[in-house]
Amino acid sequence: MADTATTASAAAASAANTSTDAPPFQLGKPRFQQDPIHDPTVHLVVMSQPPLTSFYGRLRHFLDIIDPRTLFVTERRLREAVQLLEDYKHGTLHPGVTNEQLWSAQKIKQAILHPDTNEKIFMPFRMSGYIPFGTPIVVGLLLPNQTLASTVFWQWLNQSHNACVNYANRNATKPSPASKFIQGYLGAVISAVSIAVGLNVLVQKANKFTPATRLLVQRFVPFPAVASANICNVVLMRYGELEEGIDVLDGDGNLVGSSKIAARHALLETALTRVVLPMPILVLPPIVMSMLEKTALLQARPRLLLPVQSLVCLAAFGLALPLAISLFPQMSEIETSQLEPEIARATSSRTVVYNKGL
Repeated sequence: MADTATTASAAAASAANTSTDAPPFQLGKPRFQQDPIHDPTVHLVVMSQPPLTSFYGRLRHFLDIIDPRTLFVTERRLREAVQLLEDYKHGTLHPGVTNEQLWSAQKIKQAILHPDTNEKIFMPFRMSGYIPFGTPIVVGLLLPNQTLASTVFWQWLNQSHNACVNYANRNATKPSPASKFIQGYLGAVISAVSIAVGLNVLVQKANKFTPATRLLVQRFVPFPAVASANICNVVLMRYGELEEGIDVLDGDGNLVGSSKIAARHALLETALTRVVLPMPILVLPPIVMSMLEKTALLQARPRLLLPVQSLVCLAAFGLALPLAISLFPQMSEIETSQLEPEIARATSSRTVVYNKGL
């Protein structure tokens, strides 16, 4: 049965390889997993590096994943994309289907449907919707002269959005109790609100600051609040991994065992990503806006301040998200000598890989 499916996929791949503008299609694999080298002597595309080992390769891959244009895909187009991939899988592709069409179909399916449940992800919680739906929240977080109520509201809304995105894109292969989600959500909200309110109170009581300096410092308060809340969220929601370990695989994809040390590495990498992500989003706009506010245009037209700040936040968000999630490979590699002795004894491979999560 497996040989039949393999033969069918190979035949479908051969039929689709008539297009030279796109790399050969691989079902379930990243399009930009390797850096192509065009050989003019033989008119072939040669892959130069192992999958997603370079930062540039990961960046291109995640830029494809967060493409907001997939938010406008119709239900009919989604069904066509899923059917095209099914035809490829079973070797029943119509003549003339190109690699570009197959890659486009896979991009649409991966952007809209959950990989484990095959159910549609609610639009605001898709990775492709993270920037469009998250930018208004960032603008709210960075509004000047915030009251206690507005600070609490925007921090709560931000952590609620983050929690829903995390849950909607969770690993659903194993059932996870709702208590874990609620625990992580409450921990993130409480830490974000308490730090933001506490820092705002300290800034207000700082008599050494001039009003202009106090306003500038207040604009940077959201970053430590959000960064600490992100770490709290990751640790609380994934604490079970530290207790039970995560699966590690050899080079052939075979399960080697479950490692608590690999789980610590995964959580550390994820937490670092969550600290880096809000840095450009919540640090760059206050700096840029403090300079733009001094321009004659904005001083003469203060009503433009909010639209300009929104554009600055959108640009910072669009820059930060792909860069942050590209810091580490989705499937990270670690030497077996650094893991538990039983893991090292269970495989002859020098290294194993694990899914670090996003």
